[in-house]
Order: sequence, then structure tokens, then C-alpha cells
Amino acid sequence: MNGGQIVFDTAQRRVGRVMDKVGTYIQLRPLGGGREWDADPERLRPPTPRELLSARLAAANRDSESGPIR
Repeated sequence: MNGGQIVFDTAQRRVGRVMDKVGTYIQLRPLGGGREWDADPERLRPPTPRELLSARLAAANRDSESGPIR
């Protein structure tokens, strides 16, 4: 698994970007940033187009929650 690669964690049912490998786990971070989580590499797979679109939309929505710049 390469750093920066986007994967789907079937245990957490979340899309994340590979950040690092620690011991036997892969550390993932949500696409829009946020708290990392540890994932079992055997539970990771490429995201479907729908899963990827959903994760990107969620990240864009989080970015827009701060409202307009004043």
C-alpha cells in the first residue's frame, strides 16, 4: 500500500487516504482531513466510484460548513 493511495476500509465502511504503516496496521485519514484511524490491511480495497464520490462530497460539505468569509 502506497502513501497517498485512496482505499475503502470495509471494517469501518469509510474511505481514507493511506498515511503510514504502523506495525501491522495501516493508518488512514478521511479525504477532507481529520483524525486518523488504524485499519487492518486485509480489510482494505479500492473504493467503488460511488464510495469515492460520496467521500469527496462529504469532504466538500465539511469544508463549506464554515460559511462565507467575512
